Amino acid sequence: MTENFWKDKYPVGVAAEIDPDQYPNIQAVLKQSCQRFADKPAFSNLGKTLTYGELYELSGAFAAYLQQHTDLQPGDRIAVQLPNVLQYPVVVFGAMRAGFIVVNTNPLYTAREMEHQFNDSGAKALICLANMAHLAEEVLPKTGVRHVVVTEVGDMLPPLKRLLVNSVVKYVKKMVPAYNLPQAVKFTEALAKGRGKAPQDANPASGDVAVLQYTGGTTGVAKGAMLTHRNLIANMLQCKELMGANLDEGRETVVAPLPLYHIYAFTFHCMAMMLNGCHNVLITNPRDLPGMIRDLEKYRFTGFVGLNTLFVALCSNEDFRRLDFSQLKLTLSGGMALQLATAERWKEVTGCPICEGYGMTETSPVVSVNPFQNIQVGTIGIPLPSTQCKVIDDEGNDLPMGAIGELCVKGPQVMKGYWQRQEATDDILTADGWLKTGDIAVIQDDGYMRIVDRKKDMILVSGFNVYPNELEDVLATLPGVLQCAAIGVPDEKSGEAIKVFVVVKPGESLTKEQVMDHMRANVTGYKVPRSVEFRDSLPTTNVGKILRRELRDEELKKLGKK
Repeated sequence: MTENFWKDKYPVGVAAEIDPDQYPNIQAVLKQSCQRFADKPAFSNLGKTLTYGELYELSGAFAAYLQQHTDLQPGDRIAVQLPNVLQYPVVVFGAMRAGFIVVNTNPLYTAREMEHQFNDSGAKALICLANMAHLAEEVLPKTGVRHVVVTEVGDMLPPLKRLLVNSVVKYVKKMVPAYNLPQAVKFTEALAKGRGKAPQDANPASGDVAVLQYTGGTTGVAKGAMLTHRNLIANMLQCKELMGANLDEGRETVVAPLPLYHIYAFTFHCMAMMLNGCHNVLITNPRDLPGMIRDLEKYRFTGFVGLNTLFVALCSNEDFRRLDFSQLKLTLSGGMALQLATAERWKEVTGCPICEGYGMTETSPVVSVNPFQNIQVGTIGIPLPSTQCKVIDDEGNDLPMGAIGELCVKGPQVMKGYWQRQEATDDILTADGWLKTGDIAVIQDDGYMRIVDRKKDMILVSGFNVYPNELEDVLATLPGVLQCAAIGVPDEKSGEAIKVFVVVKPGESLTKEQVMDHMRANVTGYKVPRSVEFRDSLPTTNVGKILRRELRDEELKKLGKK
């Protein structure tokens, strides 16, 4: 597609271009927003609200602690392993203000996954929830992490409520396994040490890395996408232009049930909504639907960011359907394909249509979205301003309009590359800046795009990427496994569910329970297979490569979908 093709595809009032150099770095955006919206609510969680002014003060205190009470240097990586709690924005923005690179880390990671990410990123510090500290105790001796800050769920709450919440989590719900980290500093102590002390606010260049966001790959090895200040600022401005066109600055309340450590929620809630001065309601555990709905009852929310799985679960809940949706004017979906039935049901229940978008970690993450002024369900919308898209064939040749090929993206939100992995970077980024997504798409005459297939063998479980190679590598370490394969099969709740096939070594035996126990011990919960099938052999190519697609086709035939 030529660059001019997209210019007349935007709704009236939406600019076709943004200026990614409008701000020198994220620190400048944060400072401007926190001054401009100082008295407006920024984040709420567990009944406590932080204003933008308080966010700036607290992030400054944390930055001062890191600078004055550790030997960390600007550019060092700091792993942040937190769920959606108020500590998250305080820690992330504090780390950035101190000049560090944030390494977002999934709190549900196993010890094996944590060890890889900490070592690959070269993280020298870790901020984690007490609930995961026992895993940190196991992992840290094998890493270069020297500084640890541990926080409890209720640490940002008033003293009495903090004591109550933390005690219930620890002693009643027994969600904090015992741990021994003598070097760890309590988050509350770190804030107290930094409070009242002025941090030396860093002033990184726009091309400097702000966040290392880890993503899997066809090899199954998690790689750190280097997202620069300019990348994230560009995507923030792009989202504001196309997705936030009907949002009033400083007056919106947006529900944030998706994890902030995931790039989709991070960019939208911590970046785009910050620029707009919006109020983000953090949901710590969206799987606890009754608890989430009790939280939602307290707010006249105007925006909601979710994915297909969550929309289905909520619309099936009687208490959710009774909520007041009179103010809801924007619902965004990403992370996995939005099903037509889900979109229709959500609009029926809430009165608000869903705008579906598309993105990936490597694009900071948003590439395209359906403008709320003109939604085409079943498409991923049009490219964001300053974004070009095209489709190519297997030889890399550009294809004409309406042809099906691999979707490629070019724009200021495209990552700098993979951290210390030049070969992997060269595989996905062309010399002239096009990123090959691995998704098969078609671009319609009206500029809207549809994803029709995935080139990769990646499995998408409730919006999370799961890579077969990683699962197979883990499964292969189980004694008795001769061959194995992992595929995704259609699932109404999660989009796809994981199924593994196992060939047992001659003379040995394995049970489904042994396979499941091994996987649970070594991979995050959403990567654990839903089903296991034992076989005498697996289909392979003439050089012995297992044909996952053949296995997938067999499963689709069984389901009557092929």
